[in-house]
Amino acid sequence: MSYFCLSEKVFRVSLQNENQVNFLKDLTSTVQLDFWHPSSLHHVAVGAVVDFRVSSEHSKFVQMMLEQNKAHYEILLHNIQEEMEKQFDGGRHFRRRHSYRRYNDWEKIAAWSERISKKYSKLITRTQIGKTYEERPMFLLKVGTESGRKKAIFMDCGIHAREWISPAFCQWFVKEAVTTYGKDKIMTKLLDNLNFYILPVFNIDGYVWTWSKDRMWRKNRSNNSDSDCIGTDLNRNFKAAWGTTGISHDPCEEIYCGSSAESEPETKAVATFIHDNIASIKGYISIHSYSQMLLFPYGYDFKHTHNNDELNKVAKEAVDALSSLYATQYTYGSTASTIYPCSGSSMDWAYDEGIKYAFGFELRDRGKYGFLLPESKIAPTCKETVLAVKHIANHILSSAP
Repeated sequence: MSYFCLSEKVFRVSLQNENQVNFLKDLTSTVQLDFWHPSSLHHVAVGAVVDFRVSSEHSKFVQMMLEQNKAHYEILLHNIQEEMEKQFDGGRHFRRRHSYRRYNDWEKIAAWSERISKKYSKLITRTQIGKTYEERPMFLLKVGTESGRKKAIFMDCGIHAREWISPAFCQWFVKEAVTTYGKDKIMTKLLDNLNFYILPVFNIDGYVWTWSKDRMWRKNRSNNSDSDCIGTDLNRNFKAAWGTTGISHDPCEEIYCGSSAESEPETKAVATFIHDNIASIKGYISIHSYSQMLLFPYGYDFKHTHNNDELNKVAKEAVDALSSLYATQYTYGSTASTIYPCSGSSMDWAYDEGIKYAFGFELRDRGKYGFLLPESKIAPTCKETVLAVKHIANHILSSAP
């Protein structure tokens, strides 16, 4: 799986004045930079800390330009290929079996979803809610006991293809739910009184592409008319102030919002399912990486939601629960003020549809590995995040009407 020249690098730059911001913007017109955090040049401003990937042929030039412009920088990753190999903790070959402590390709995840739903048929139902652009089935797992009409929480993972820790978390959470049911008091109470709708991989086509062709791919894989550039950012494609802020209308950009709201079959499938089940769905949780944040609406506006104080309190408590295990530090707050403004996100859309408990996680880490979090970090990341999700779910159970 050699997609890149060996010495591709990831730089972290602290922008301290307008000149440095302008310099970086100018630089992007001569050198292609892959923005990791924030996700695009549109979000770059004075005071920002920016992580971006540079090809091996341009990295010396970029370094020289940063020094000439007196920009504070560090090299987070010196050799992307090496880090990609290291991510698999000593080898990915001959792995035929699904493992919760490893990154699994789509075939393994699809087979796992069928297997686990059969093994725990009293707790899991698997349904297909649609197909991707490339016609792959989108499987949803409903986790909970079958007892009358219950409140539900929808959780999506892997909306951005390169954020591999995200689908790993959805798989871990399902495993944790079914194996601790009847043993763990809180999980038992949750599954008896709530259903979790879990989408293990939202952007399946993009995820497949990251395994076969380009590990750093973000968008889905749809063709765009009038452009050779492929893909739409599914988390800019929802009908929540669509196409207005923190997006691009250029199909070649990472944050291309699509030709219209819900233009993508993946977005449409999720939106349709939620509409059809809106009476019971009280919570929405979207799992991303990286930067260790717990976010809530809005992203498309700096205005507060009507229940901002409650969301803020729940987020603080969830972050406290998360850090109780390994002391991992998270920041929390509304998307626009905590990370950057963006429109068309699944979380904002869910909130505007009436799901008043909508949250987005940015999982580990803070940039040491970025999207290439090693497999040794999967278990600790998932274990601590389960605590936060359980806290949110418990609050929804006791507070949502």
